[in-house]
Amino acid sequence: MKIYKPEWHCTFTVNEAAGASSSWRERLAWRIRRWADKLDHKGRTVTIECHVEPAVTAEEIDTCLVKGFEVTHSLLNQLAQQAACEDVMRDAKAELFEQGPPR
Repeated sequence: MKIYKPEWHCTFTVNEAAGASSSWRERLAWRIRRWADKLDHKGRTVTIECHVEPAVTAEEIDTCLVKGFEVTHSLLNQLAQQAACEDVMRDAKAELFEQGPPR
């Protein structure tokens, strides 16, 4: 009886800057991206590298990325809500947040 073993490989990296071994062209491109980010003050430039074996379609990869960003958005909303609630509590019940000697 033959045993079948599925094999796959996936790498996923997100970069915000050129790597140490980057060419001068890559470093220049990243410098221009940083300048653009400073000019528009609206975002953050990242590159995403994804290699999947066996190959999947670009559409499938895009679908996964969109779902990942939706999860990220949800998590950021939760963090913002928690921070807003803490701000309200700090204002309404400042005595609970005062640092005093341990009891």
